[in-house]
Amino acid sequence: MSQDEDFKNRVILVVDDEERMARFIRLNLEHDGFRVVEAHRGLEAIHQLRDAMPDVVILDVMMPDLDGFEVLKMIREISNVPVIMLTAKGEEDDRVRGLELGADDYVTKPFSPRELVSRVRAVLRRTEASGFSSKEVYEIDDRLKIDFGRREVWVDGKLVKLRPTEYRLLYHLVQNAGWVMTYDQLLSKVWGYEYRDEPHYVRLYINYLRQKLEKDPANPKYILTERGVGYRFVDFTREGSKKDSD
Repeated sequence: MSQDEDFKNRVILVVDDEERMARFIRLNLEHDGFRVVEAHRGLEAIHQLRDAMPDVVILDVMMPDLDGFEVLKMIREISNVPVIMLTAKGEEDDRVRGLELGADDYVTKPFSPRELVSRVRAVLRRTEASGFSSKEVYEIDDRLKIDFGRREVWVDGKLVKLRPTEYRLLYHLVQNAGWVMTYDQLLSKVWGYEYRDEPHYVRLYINYLRQKLEKDPANPKYILTERGVGYRFVDFTREGSKKDSD
């Protein structure tokens, strides 16, 4: 059985105040084997989130009582469920705001059913892949410790909270420490092959990681930029052996 076949019967919560749009999304997702529950108001979405325990939330930005951004904030207070934002504007500010608040992806209206289903599958694949197999604890230096088995990152002795996408990005950077990871490689591994034309995702989340991990984000020592190519996590094993020899 393929991984995509395993996604059948996964529960998708569709949050849109336009009932015709919600029904359109429902029919296309159900045609692809998903189970769908609907909510047409922000607070209703929060109740459905607790009751239905969905695998993915598709959340419209423009709603009457609470807009999608406010609903997303409430979701992130209680759940790490993947969220795909729907926006009619297609403006970069809206997309960036949604990502900053913890959305995993966005789709701009109008969209094709195939595009939406593809994005849902991509988010589910990323979620499945985020169960890191590495049980090692990485002592990068005196400041930074990473335990992917426990999904914990410690900076200066304090636990730092990372979003699921930030964990995935950090995981692939650390697993390839000392090697340059290109934009295409990171997009494919962290977001999925469908995102190879979306390099701004990488830049945005690298910035998030630097803000949380680096002592001076403007002059990073862990996540280094290879201009025009991608990013490289410092080779901490080599740096450690240098210290030992010194």
